Amino acid sequence: MSKQAQLHPRNPHQGRYDLATLSKGYPPLLAHLTVSPAGEQTINFSEPAAVQALNAALLQHYYQINHWQLPPGYLCPPIPGRADYIHYAADLLAGPAGVPTGKHIALLDIGCGANLIYPIIASRSYRWRCVGTDIDKLALKAAQLIIESNSTLKGQISLRHQPDNNSILRGIIKPGDAFALTVCNPPFYGSAAEAAAANQRKRTNLQLAATSQQRNFAGQQHELWCPGGELAFIKQLINDSVEFREQVDWFSSLVSQQKHLKALVNAARQAGAVEIKHITMQQGQKSSQLLAWRF
Repeated sequence: MSKQAQLHPRNPHQGRYDLATLSKGYPPLLAHLTVSPAGEQTINFSEPAAVQALNAALLQHYYQINHWQLPPGYLCPPIPGRADYIHYAADLLAGPAGVPTGKHIALLDIGCGANLIYPIIASRSYRWRCVGTDIDKLALKAAQLIIESNSTLKGQISLRHQPDNNSILRGIIKPGDAFALTVCNPPFYGSAAEAAAANQRKRTNLQLAATSQQRNFAGQQHELWCPGGELAFIKQLINDSVEFREQVDWFSSLVSQQKHLKALVNAARQAGAVEIKHITMQQGQKSSQLLAWRF
């Protein structure tokens, strides 16, 4: 499919951030506003506290989330791109009447992290019932605090711990469960060194000094890398999905590297998927793929 020139039409995060409006709704953002060399208002995207404040402001403004806080060092994802995934994935479920809404539609987020971004966006945009999973108990504790601190999320999102680091779906999907959709933001890198090298490239692109304090992304080890990187992780997800083909309508995953797509499509075919879709999502200069399959 051809690349999309802009964000999904239902994605509310179009255009530049309106930092003045966001700061009115979330005053802590004011402390992080600065002026770019071009004279435009911005924030320092290499500063984790600034990025977290921007995310909190976006969640407050667009999704009525009044309390959102991450433990230090946990992944703080860019919200517009995450919203794009949810809206394109929602199109997979669309029928003649459009995208179905309401709690009878269940979404499973594999690796929700402490940020809980996918369940927040899905539950607030479509009123879906969401289940978030993770291997990290601290991440789930932080995510649970977000749920309990926001009345808009109570009864919409629940969490499950995956105790087996070698399993993705087994132990999470229970007998009697039925999910319309699974989403996943896999660990992209194959090693700590690969993740560090990618971070260095980002710093170079942003023309930042290469100091250990100037990281323009955060994340725990399991959020950023695993042996074999995203290719191995998504292949395992595809293989695991066969066991739960009767309980899930669409399985899906983000794919950050175009070069992996052919191998993953082949893996889904070999696993017996009867329908496979891949959608190119474009956020500025960054391109990523949504890979979805069903049995």
